[in-house]
Amino acid sequence: MNLTTFSVKNYQFTLIMFIMVAVVGLVTLLTMPQAEDPQINAPEYPVVVIYPGTSPKDMEELVAKPIENQLYELEDIDKIHTSIEDGIAVLFVSFKYGVDVNQKLQEVQREVNGLRGDLPKDIHSIDVSKIDPSDVNILQVAFVSEVASFKDMRTKAEELTDQLEKISNLKKIKISGAPEDVIRIDIELDKLARLNIPLNFVIGSLQSENANIPGGSINAGTKTFNVKTSGKFSSIDDVANTVVFNGNGKIVYLKDIATIGYRNEVQNHITRLNGHRCILVTACQKSGANISSTKKEYEPVVEEFEKSLPSNIKMIKNFDQADNVAHRLGSLGIDFIIAILLVLITLLPLGIRASLIVMVSIPLSLALGLVGLNALGYSLNQLSIVGFVVALGLLVDDSIVVVENIERWLREGYSRTEAAIKATKQISLAVLGCTVTLAIAFMPMVFMPGTSGDFIRSFPTTVITCVLASMLVSLTVVPFLASRILKEHANAEGNIFLRALKQLIRNTYSKLMTKALKRPVLTLLIALVLFGGSLMLFSVIGFKLFPSSEKPIFIANVRMPLQTNIQESDRITRIIEDSLKKNKQIQYFTSNIGKGNPEVYYNVIQQKEKSDFAQIFIQMHENARPLEKIKLIEQLRKQFENFPMAIVEVNDFEQGPPVKAPVSIRVFGDNLDSLRQYSFDVEKIIRSNPGTIYINNELNVLKSDIKVNVNKEKARTLGVMTADIAATVRIAIAGLQVGTYTDKESNDYEVMLNVPRDKVPKLDIFKNLFVNNANGTAIPLNQVATIEFETSPTKINHFNKLRFAEISSYTRKNVLANDVLEDIVPKIEKLNLPKGYYFKLSGEAETQEEAFGGGFMTVILITIFLFIAVLILQFKNFKGTLIVLSVIPLGIVGGVSMLFLTGNPMSFIAIIGFIGLAGIEVKNSILLVDFTNQLRATGVELDAAIEQAGEIRFLPVVLTSLTAIGGMIPLALNPNPQISPLALVLIGGLISSTLLSRIVTPVMYKLIAPKIEK
Repeated sequence: MNLTTFSVKNYQFTLIMFIMVAVVGLVTLLTMPQAEDPQINAPEYPVVVIYPGTSPKDMEELVAKPIENQLYELEDIDKIHTSIEDGIAVLFVSFKYGVDVNQKLQEVQREVNGLRGDLPKDIHSIDVSKIDPSDVNILQVAFVSEVASFKDMRTKAEELTDQLEKISNLKKIKISGAPEDVIRIDIELDKLARLNIPLNFVIGSLQSENANIPGGSINAGTKTFNVKTSGKFSSIDDVANTVVFNGNGKIVYLKDIATIGYRNEVQNHITRLNGHRCILVTACQKSGANISSTKKEYEPVVEEFEKSLPSNIKMIKNFDQADNVAHRLGSLGIDFIIAILLVLITLLPLGIRASLIVMVSIPLSLALGLVGLNALGYSLNQLSIVGFVVALGLLVDDSIVVVENIERWLREGYSRTEAAIKATKQISLAVLGCTVTLAIAFMPMVFMPGTSGDFIRSFPTTVITCVLASMLVSLTVVPFLASRILKEHANAEGNIFLRALKQLIRNTYSKLMTKALKRPVLTLLIALVLFGGSLMLFSVIGFKLFPSSEKPIFIANVRMPLQTNIQESDRITRIIEDSLKKNKQIQYFTSNIGKGNPEVYYNVIQQKEKSDFAQIFIQMHENARPLEKIKLIEQLRKQFENFPMAIVEVNDFEQGPPVKAPVSIRVFGDNLDSLRQYSFDVEKIIRSNPGTIYINNELNVLKSDIKVNVNKEKARTLGVMTADIAATVRIAIAGLQVGTYTDKESNDYEVMLNVPRDKVPKLDIFKNLFVNNANGTAIPLNQVATIEFETSPTKINHFNKLRFAEISSYTRKNVLANDVLEDIVPKIEKLNLPKGYYFKLSGEAETQEEAFGGGFMTVILITIFLFIAVLILQFKNFKGTLIVLSVIPLGIVGGVSMLFLTGNPMSFIAIIGFIGLAGIEVKNSILLVDFTNQLRATGVELDAAIEQAGEIRFLPVVLTSLTAIGGMIPLALNPNPQISPLALVLIGGLISSTLLSRIVTPVMYKLIAPKIEK
């Protein structure tokens, strides 16, 4: 007894099992994780080293190279990309995909920690982390006030932070834009000099007094007691009363030589909302959480907290990703409902009862697919929902084919039970082959390597689980329902819709096929000409790997003249803000001066502190359409194109893996001066292309540094150590942290050792600066060192330990990066760089290579052979396989034509559409070839079998194609550029393959008819 017979004859069991599936599917839908974008687990680990006041060259030698050399020895290393700037080095360590991400994190941490002893002792911090998409903030709240003190605003922000930290699904709640309070010790070096007290005595005393060393434990009778020593500073008086010198019968306290008190730290990150002074509170969601459920937890907390604020502080929730997710998933949900209605309309020729059976199979298949998707660990996100909508048009195929065949047997006089079992048995092998080939067609996307594969994987997995579920449903539930619902002795010609469709087929298709069979070679030549013409369209439409985001958000990066201080950067940013305030399309704009906006998009990492940089996060009203956003971006680009005080880059967020800029060229070589010269040549070539905008060459301007040039011979003569000079200069300029202080409210403060000065040190800080020799004698700094200016590069980049200069560019509206590269790459090749210097493409080109590189091609080859193997297994010969595969080029005709007509370039998403299309086409072709073989096996002549099979199978093929097209029309009309190209390719391909292959496949069958054993 096969599966179909068992399901029909044990209908009670079948009914209970699939009711269970429906219920479990509904529960899964309500409880599975929901997120805006798929979860990406890239084996990438940024190592951030902060060493304030250190030039890029010193950072390279002292920090970057030792760490690179150590990490490069780890196994499975793919690449290390290092970016070195003033006081900061960021090493992006990437491993090959497939490694254990947590184990590799531990390896990187272990190697870096092992190096700490060999690195400079006064490094501020070394942080090793893992790239985690869940680190994207889902919530951004602004505390706005022009009159409240930073201390009051920060206090309120900390109170909200404390409450949000209690929510289990939130993590990394941070405060931005508020200067920290510190305990500042302004030491009077001249007084220290008069007392002959070495500076290192003061530093050592403060550090030792703040040490907290556990004393261990002792036993007393039957009890054990921990022994505690004095511990950290417990009050500001403790700091002031620190003994810094005890000698010659005299005790000197810190308060005798310094002024101690609370001060605001220098504000290196200024934030404003819509031009108003503010502090930001941001929060991320833990991996695997449901964003809708998380919002239900934090929303009442935020709303209740707002009521407690004083009148002079206003709280604005300016970014809430849960609203975006609800809007996007809701939009796709509406598309899904529309798709179901369109599918229902396309099923009318089957009749009400048959259509009802097919419609019942939809939720059951989707429920099974949903359970499978959840079991595999995927969330409900934009791509998995697109997968469900695409699957909607495909999963009914099996049910339609089975129901249509059962009805045909009923019209021939069989009983319902007999027709359900025998008709399903007749078609079951074809259904199995169709489903397996369709699943195989989507397999390359499942095993696609790299970040691109991680990003897209939930889509093909959803389609595969749903079509496999639909096969199971079509072979069990559909025949069971048909045996109970369909009418016996129905009109042999079917209902009015079916009769009309059959008449149309007889009047058009049958006559055309008869003519095509008489001239098979001419028919194939026409098909080849159409296919060849369509291939030429690929060069016309161009290629763009990933589309821009459709969300109503974008950013403006403001790049000030090199080394602009933060006060001047703030003034310039205010001028830009005044322009943005006048634009009614903008709801919120969040300005970040000296740093990037907290991360709100999955592939854009927050820019580290930089005084000559500002970033404005711009949000339109939530209902703004992508075309409106594109127009606004173009409007702002023109508005700020000739802005005199800074370069204002207005750019959209891009989908896919992070890319610095669409067009990016890396020039490799050892010598920085030579690299700089060659980077000018490349920059000039890029600027010559009219399609480029925002060209950036990090080496085109050298910055000026102040160098304290120590006369070592004179310093040694006077007994002054170079390290003491460096420590004195650091205390005078940046300050030196000598401990921490915790107040009664458990607030932690850094204890900073400085000299008396304004908040921001100025050039005159070097006047009256003293250093002590070994005997404590004060030596004026200008006796042992001179202050000079020197030039240095603004940034040094390494890729796998090799130096390179990067020249990048964005593209203007409707200009593709590939088109720009086709123009500039031959010109760069003509530069004839000397030995040891060469260039490589980065940006979109590099991502494209990684996405479709060797690993992906291997998967494609395996897929092709699996395709052929399944067809060989089904047809037992190569001719039948070749006939089925001949349909694939016919879908390309319609797919590329649809992209051309709608103005869409070829893209990663479109390629996925073509891959899926191949499976759908083959699925339809299998039905025709399999039925032709069955007819010939019963003794029907070749031509008669071809014509009869073509006419009989044309109906289910047309119906399955119409349902697939109907299901994808809402996606094609969706403004999201991440979705619509996929649907357009499938719709265009289905139209062309349905029309052309129904002629070409019979013709191919006649020319190379396989041998059939009767």
